Amino acid sequence: MKAVILAAGEGTRLRPFTNSEPKPMIPIANRPILEYAIEALAKNGVTDITMVVGYKKERIMSHFEDGKRWKVDIDYIDQKKRVAQAGTAYALSMAKSAVKGDFLVLPGDNIISPSLIGDLLGKKGKYRMVVTESETPSKYGVVELSGDTVKNIVEKPETHISNLISTGIYMFSDDIFGEIDRVMKSGKYGLTSVLQNIIPTTKVTAVKTSKVWSDVVYPWDILGMNALALRKCASKTSGKMDRGVTMKGPVSIGKGTIIRSGTHIMGPVVIGEGCEIGPSVCIYPSTSIGNNVRIGPFTIVENSILMNDVQLSSGSYISHSVIGEGAEILPQFCAVESEAHVRLEGECRKVDRLGALVGERTVIGSQVSVEPGCIIGSECRIANHVCVRGNVADNTRIM
Repeated sequence: MKAVILAAGEGTRLRPFTNSEPKPMIPIANRPILEYAIEALAKNGVTDITMVVGYKKERIMSHFEDGKRWKVDIDYIDQKKRVAQAGTAYALSMAKSAVKGDFLVLPGDNIISPSLIGDLLGKKGKYRMVVTESETPSKYGVVELSGDTVKNIVEKPETHISNLISTGIYMFSDDIFGEIDRVMKSGKYGLTSVLQNIIPTTKVTAVKTSKVWSDVVYPWDILGMNALALRKCASKTSGKMDRGVTMKGPVSIGKGTIIRSGTHIMGPVVIGEGCEIGPSVCIYPSTSIGNNVRIGPFTIVENSILMNDVQLSSGSYISHSVIGEGAEILPQFCAVESEAHVRLEGECRKVDRLGALVGERTVIGSQVSVEPGCIIGSECRIANHVCVRGNVADNTRIM
């Protein structure tokens, strides 16, 4: 069985975290999102993988190479056009020459459980689509069923139809490429349009699932996906812990990491390699800390992601926040969580619980507070004693 993974997207709605990383390489529980899809395939014996790449493709290709580390064989196809014709149907069309017979299609930006892939493989039908319930169906293609047959699919409907959505995970026959060609000639480039053309004449089987599946659309979705991935965090201690460190629940600590005395960690938490944490730091559940991170004394971090090389100084408090790679934060930083209204793509979106979203290589001075829902871009410089409100563009200086 062949699988095609679509990993060419730019992820503009996830900025600033996709400024230098493609969306599938965003770290979730200290692993790129794309790893979860590859492992789900491998555990079901699907080892022949073609990956359609585009934006920042070198980051993906240098990490996964030929796939041997994951016991799969990966080849790459470059989706060269990235503007008007960058829909999912166009991306899949790039793999036409690499596919024969039946094959799987997966997004490269989803966490997918192996059992979900097993359910898809175990179902019958020439065309199959994995569907699931969503609390926010308007972000996706909403599906209407008759039994196990897809009768309609509407992309991002403005009015409520149902809570059942397409996950973007399919099994197709290679004759789908003829349908793709016909739809693209009419100026449509999404797989939803292709399926809408097929549905009246061909059975598309719905594979309902409540298994682990998650994707990211907006920056705050990274936190939900991280919390989901950490549910399977296993306790592992490879670093060094001073006396007086306490841990409860599953906590994974990487090689070369030092946890100083008085630090309390409540899992699920994952901490990477080469970190120095404490003394007297509290880390609470659903937190991922990358490699080479420094966290100063008397700091609290909960339900957050600190990416690689973050420097977080003493006396800080971070909750429900994402701190980008290489950010440097001076003492007494405060990012509390609350209900937030975030302005993105010209719209104001309500998020129930959110702290701060800070881009890579941003430097924040001492005694800075950030209002809930603020998005601070990459490579910004924020002076001491500032209260940050609203969104801050990349490379901004706040004095």
